[in-house]
Amino acid sequence: MNWNQIEGNWEQFKGQVQQQWGKLTDDDLEIIKGNRRELAGRIQERYGRAEDEADREIDNWLARH
Repeated sequence: MNWNQIEGNWEQFKGQVQQQWGKLTDDDLEIIKGNRRELAGRIQERYGRAEDEADREIDNWLARH
């Protein structure tokens, strides 16, 4: 799966994203709206991850979906 598919179907993927990163709030998901950079930023903020760690987590999540 690629990020364009997720971005285009964000409403369908929000639940899966929140399942993976449970600290993300509904408000976070509304702000993200499928924007990968925004998701990475929120993961960094909520989980204290470095930028490269957040990107790697997203890549790993994408590879499983």
